[in-house]
Amino acid sequence: MATRLAHLYGLARNRAVDLGFRPPYLRLLRALGDPHLHLPPVVHIAGTNGKGSTLAFLRAALEAHGYAVHAYTSPHLVRFNERIVLKNKTIHDDTILTLFDRVMAANAGAALTFFEATTALAFLAFAQTPSDVVLLETGMGGRLDCTNVVPRPAACVITAIALDHAEHLGDTLEAIAREKAGIMKPGVPCVVARQEAANVVNPVLIETAARVEAPLHLHGRDWQDTAQDVPALPGDHQRDNAATARQTLLTLSDTLKTDSDTIRSAIAQTTWPARLQKLDIKWVPSGWSVWLDGGHNLAAAQALAAWVTHEDTLLHLIVGMKADKDAPGFLAPLAPCATSIQYATLPGPHHAFPGMRPWDDALRHIVTHHDPPARVLITGSLYLAGEVLRSCPQP
Repeated sequence: MATRLAHLYGLARNRAVDLGFRPPYLRLLRALGDPHLHLPPVVHIAGTNGKGSTLAFLRAALEAHGYAVHAYTSPHLVRFNERIVLKNKTIHDDTILTLFDRVMAANAGAALTFFEATTALAFLAFAQTPSDVVLLETGMGGRLDCTNVVPRPAACVITAIALDHAEHLGDTLEAIAREKAGIMKPGVPCVVARQEAANVVNPVLIETAARVEAPLHLHGRDWQDTAQDVPALPGDHQRDNAATARQTLLTLSDTLKTDSDTIRSAIAQTTWPARLQKLDIKWVPSGWSVWLDGGHNLAAAQALAAWVTHEDTLLHLIVGMKADKDAPGFLAPLAPCATSIQYATLPGPHHAFPGMRPWDDALRHIVTHHDPPARVLITGSLYLAGEVLRSCPQP
C-alpha cells in the first residue's frame, strides 16, 4: 500500500496546476470503460467553503434513512482512504490496491496528475459497487474540475463562494462564481447556499443557470432556512451548510425519499474532522479547551471570528499557513480576538510565517505561560489539521 501511495503522490508533482480536461485523463476514463457514465444518482457539490460539511450532513441524513451512500471528498487529513466512501464505509486498503493497479495499467504510462488518478480510481470504485447515491465533491473550481465529467447528475449544489485559489480561478468573486457555476447542467436542479456577497455572486449564478437551462434553487429567492436545524458542528456557518443539505434533500425528494424528523436528527449528530473540532489531548491541563479548524481563507476566518465572539473565554491562536495563502487577510478578523498568537510549522516547504515551531510546542508554550480558563484554536491549513490529527488521534 505504501509503495502504491508513494507512486500516486508523485504523479506530475512538479507540473503546475492545470485546470482542464487533459487528453490523458479523458483517455484513461475511456480505457476504464467510462465509469463516470455508469454511476448511481450523483449529487455534485462545488463551492469555496462548506463543501465538505454540506456533504457530511447529506451523507448522515441519507444513511439515517437507510440509503447506501458513496462519497468522494478532498483533501484527506490523515489517511488517503478518507477520500473515498463505498456504501457508507471508508474504502479498504485491498480495494485501493486492486483499483490502483487497474488505473495504472489502463493509463499505460501517460502523464497523469494525482487528482486525475484519484478521481478515476473513485469513479471506478463507484461504478462497480451498487449504491443509492454518490456524493461528489469538486477538488478546485468546478467548470474544469476532474469531477465535472458526469453528464447528468441528480442535483448540483453550490456552497458559499469566497476568494481562494485566485491564481487559478480568478481574483474576483464574479470570476470564481463563474468557475463554480460551471457544474450546472441542463435540466439538473442546482441548490445554491446563502452567499455572504449575494449581490455580487448571485447574478452570475442566475445568468449561468438561465444560459444552460438549469433549474435554480437560490437561497433568499427560492428557499429559506425555515427548519432552523441545530447542527452538532459548531458555528453559525454550519447552520447554513445544514440548511443547504436539507434543501438539497427536498429537491431530490422524487428520487430519494426522506422525512424532516430524520434529517433533523442526523444533522444534530453529524461530525466532520477539523471543522471546529474539539480535541481531546491528554496532557493539556484542566481549564483549557483546544479546537481545530482547517479554514485558510478570509471567509473562513470571519466565520471563526464570529464563533469566537460567542463566548467570553480568552482565545489563543496557533496558526500555520502555506505561503501561497493570504496570511494577513486570514489573520485580520482573528487577531483582534486573540490574547496571543503562535505560528506553527507545516509539512513541507513554503510556509507563510517566520519564527515557527511545531504545533505541539506552541500549545505547550501557551498552556505554560498563560492561565486558564481559555481556549486554543489551531487553524490556517488542512495540512496542519492533518498533522495534528496524526499526532493526536481522536476518539
